[in-house]
Amino acid sequence: MVDEFTARIEALGFAAADARTLAEHFADCERRGKHGHGRTRVDWLETLPDLQPAARPERLVAEGGYERWDGSGALGYLTLAAICEAQLAEPPEHARVIAAVRTFPTGALGYWARRLADGGLVAVLTATSPRRLPHPEGGPPLTGTNPLAIAVPSSDGRAVVADTSMGRVTYGDVLSGVAAPEELVPFGGEHAHKAFALAVGLQLVVDALAGPDYGAVLVVARPDADPVPALRALAAGRRLPGDS
Repeated sequence: MVDEFTARIEALGFAAADARTLAEHFADCERRGKHGHGRTRVDWLETLPDLQPAARPERLVAEGGYERWDGSGALGYLTLAAICEAQLAEPPEHARVIAAVRTFPTGALGYWARRLADGGLVAVLTATSPRRLPHPEGGPPLTGTNPLAIAVPSSDGRAVVADTSMGRVTYGDVLSGVAAPEELVPFGGEHAHKAFALAVGLQLVVDALAGPDYGAVLVVARPDADPVPALRALAAGRRLPGDS
């Protein structure tokens, strides 16, 4: 699957390394059942008229506790890949906030958070997208689906990775034909105001730190404890978020 996706993406003009990075993300999503972020997205890339395969993300600010990146026309997937590599190469002494501007599309955020957790870092990541979620009472779309991914490493090598969109369905579900566009509303039914509140909060955090042009905000930190094994023992074999 990775080789198939890589060949198709290279045909769009991407360098081999970038094509492989994208293909591995899409293939991982397929394996985990996130089909709206897998093969469907390869099909989608092939329809985009304004791809910039040669564009490279740029780190504009690099301080101990803060970084700022600009996608500079690169796909958000590749911007997040570069950010993850940079954090793993030079982890923060304690914690670091990273704001990324012009970073779209970002794909399944849990994929990137997992990479950081597998490297020993706690990660909290969110990203904005086109405004697709209306108020629970109706009206025009006000926020993106604004997923939130949280990943915590574990000494047993099995990180917990929670990755949740604020939509009842994802835009990927709509793209893949699994859901209709009108189903793209905050999740929760009669309690949808809670998902909407989270979507609004995440939208404004990203807009405040990265600007309104589709950004991402990442917090990475070195853990001071190892809570996952105890939670797995308490769960007594039940599946935890992110388990295959």
